[in-house]
Amino acid sequence: MKKPSPIYQLKVTLAESKPPIWRRILVASDMDLGLFHNILQDVMGWTDNHLHQFTVRGVTYSAPYEDMAHGFEMDFKDESKYKLSQLLKKEKASLTYEYDFGDSWQHKIVLEKILPHDDSMMIPSCIKGKRACPPEDCGGVWGYENLIAIIQDPKHPEYQDMREWLEEDFDPERFDLDEINDALEAYRKPRS
Repeated sequence: MKKPSPIYQLKVTLAESKPPIWRRILVASDMDLGLFHNILQDVMGWTDNHLHQFTVRGVTYSAPYEDMAHGFEMDFKDESKYKLSQLLKKEKASLTYEYDFGDSWQHKIVLEKILPHDDSMMIPSCIKGKRACPPEDCGGVWGYENLIAIIQDPKHPEYQDMREWLEEDFDPERFDLDEINDALEAYRKPRS
């Protein structure tokens, strides 16, 4: 019988965000990178409308894309063939996850702890975090900072346009742990 895989406690931080936008999550160490991408989308609050890639020690991992059949070649390894535990082997190890190559949302992912398997733990789960995920297509970290400055100043000439473009109740400080864990429910295996 196969020994259950350890649990990874990871900290995911949106690079260059000030104050930091981050999540602390618990995941199975033996999941493939494709599944890990899906979990990151839900944990951070992205909508999976753009390309992504993982990079560790100079090697890039990603999903094969339809554009490759049209002569556009990318130099990467197929993420579905690699497990998280193959990239992060010891505590303090890290990797980069980039989402949306235009806005270039870079996430630093650090393996904080390797925990023994525990059937009583809800895996995957988010245990802590700060601040809302930026809206898609707002221009990366710098565009997001500009957006925040505009919506905090009702006298700004672009205030009304930005408020209409955003979701009605967007709050950059909002972080809803229950909402994230509800989204992660779909990835949980039933307990025996």
